[in-house]
Amino acid sequence: MVEVRLDAVSKVFARSGDPAVDKVDLVIQDGEFFTLLGPSGCGKTTTLRMVAGFYFPSSGRIFFGSDDVTRAAPNKRDTGMVFQNYALFPHLSVAQNVGYGLRTRKVRGTEAKRRIDEALEQVHLAGYGSRRIDQLSGGQQQRVALARALVIRPRTLLLDEPLSNLDAKLREETRLEIRRIQREANTTSLYVTHDQAEAMAMSDRIAVMNGGTVQQVGTPEEIYRRPANRFVATFIGRSNVLSLPVLGAGPQHVEVAGPDGVTLRAATPEGHGLTETDLALVSVRPEHVRLTGPDAPGALRATVLETEFTGMSTNVSADLAGTPLHVAAVQLPDGLTIGDTVGVVLPPEQLWVVRP
Repeated sequence: MVEVRLDAVSKVFARSGDPAVDKVDLVIQDGEFFTLLGPSGCGKTTTLRMVAGFYFPSSGRIFFGSDDVTRAAPNKRDTGMVFQNYALFPHLSVAQNVGYGLRTRKVRGTEAKRRIDEALEQVHLAGYGSRRIDQLSGGQQQRVALARALVIRPRTLLLDEPLSNLDAKLREETRLEIRRIQREANTTSLYVTHDQAEAMAMSDRIAVMNGGTVQQVGTPEEIYRRPANRFVATFIGRSNVLSLPVLGAGPQHVEVAGPDGVTLRAATPEGHGLTETDLALVSVRPEHVRLTGPDAPGALRATVLETEFTGMSTNVSADLAGTPLHVAAVQLPDGLTIGDTVGVVLPPEQLWVVRP
C-alpha cells in the first residue's frame, strides 16, 4: 500500500499541441479505491498511464509515498496492471499467466506456487490453474488478469476499464468481486471507467474528468448530491438544470423565480457569488421531482411529452415553460397520458445551484 500523489501533472502529445491532461492535482490515499471517471477523450486513461509509467508527464510530478517516480520505468514502480482486453497469454495455462510477473521478479519454486494458489483462491478460481485461457468465460478471464496483477503484491493496483468487454449482468457481478478483493488486499487502487454506475458502486472517491481537467473530486454521494458544475450534474446520472433569475441571495442559499410566479429556494456552494442581477443554474435529480395535479398549491405546470416504463419507475419527459424536464416517477397521477398538463413539485431540500 502507498499514497499516490499527482502534483500539477500535464501531458501534451506533440502532434496535437493541446494538453491531453492539464495540471491535474490528485491525492489517492493509502488503501483507497479511487476512480477516474469521464467520457472518451477526457484524459483519464492518459492519467492512468502516467501513473503506470507508460507515459512520462510533460510537466508536473508523481509520487508513490515519498518516492518521486515521475521518470521511473514501469517495472520500477511496483504496480499491478489490469488491462481492458486482459492481455492474457493464450499459449500459457491459467497458473502460468498468473505467475508471469513472479518469474520476471525471480520468484520461483514452492514460493511461486504458493503465491499463485493464494491469488487464484482470492479471485475464486482455486483448481483452475491447469486450464487453458480459451476454456474460461470472459468473467473468469478478467479474474485471471486480476490475480496476475495481485500475485506480485503491488503497492498500487491500476485498472483500465476492465469490465467493458463483459455483458451487463456479468459486469455487475464482477465489479462486486473486484471491490471485495481490493478490500481484502487493502491495495491502493486507481480505476478508470466511463460508466457512471460502475464508478458510483465501487469507489471510495471519484475524480470526474472532462477536457483533460479534473472537474470535481469527492465521494460518490458528494458528487451525486452536490455536483460542482453543469457538466458533473448532467454526466453523473441524469439531472435537470434550470436557468432561473435570482430574487435574493444568502451565503448558503438563493431564492429564484420559477415559472408561474412560484418562488423556489435552492442551496448553494460556498462562495457562490450570485446576486439579484444573475441567472442561477439550479439542478434537481429526476427522482426528486414529484408529479401532482396541475392545480396543487406551489406546483409548477408542465406538459407531458413522453412516458417510458422501466419497471422500477416511469420516466416522464415534460415541457416546463419551454424547458425540458425529466422525472423518474414511482407512482403516476391516475390516467396520465401524453399531452396532459401536470403539476410539478421541486422540493427545496433537493435543489442545488451548480456553476456553469
